[in-house]
Amino acid sequence: LQLVQSWGGLVQTGGSLRLSCVASGGTLDYYAVGWFRQVPGKEPEGISCVGTSDGDTFYAESVKGRFTVSRDNAKNTVYLQMNSLKPEDTAVYYCAAEVTIPVNPWLADYWRGSWGRGTQVTVSS
Repeated sequence: LQLVQSWGGLVQTGGSLRLSCVASGGTLDYYAVGWFRQVPGKEPEGISCVGTSDGDTFYAESVKGRFTVSRDNAKNTVYLQMNSLKPEDTAVYYCAAEVTIPVNPWLADYWRGSWGRGTQVTVSS
């Protein structure tokens, strides 16, 4: 399974951006998908994940109420809709796929399947 991420971009504080994670070489609805972000010098932060098919969604406190993860199985795609963006959301964002949501979905090491290459999101103040 290969994951291709959309471009991120530059957005002002309070703005919105939608990231996509498109799979090839497999059916993404058979996989749980996690979203991570990373800033230089820090470990990746798990921010959201969605279970297989129409599975449950989970969010870190840092993004709860502002970010929404969703699937479009027909397009083999998972989205991360990001609203009310803040400067502290600035990071490189990654998606990852695993056959099931890991025991600890917030740690990148538990996602041992496929990863996207990451995309930069910058929120200006």
